[in-house]
Amino acid sequence: MSQRCPKRGFAARPADPESWIKASDSPAVRATDGAAFTARLTIDITPDLRGRIKIVAFQRGVTVAEMLRELLAREFPATEGDPS
Repeated sequence: MSQRCPKRGFAARPADPESWIKASDSPAVRATDGAAFTARLTIDITPDLRGRIKIVAFQRGVTVAEMLRELLAREFPATEGDPS
């Protein structure tokens, strides 16, 4: 049978493997806005825009979903009387 190619990660590993191995994983950040349930939102964007969004999220050290949730929350703040 043919050999499988090893998977390559998106980000490069640090130059010092010892510090990389010993470094603890940072805990996942969860939204603390009390939203126990979420709804999926699908939009169509160009591949170029998708690439730019992914690069910016990576540079900021967050996921695309986290970054876009924050952007949408800023753009559409809750008003009094709105359900949470």
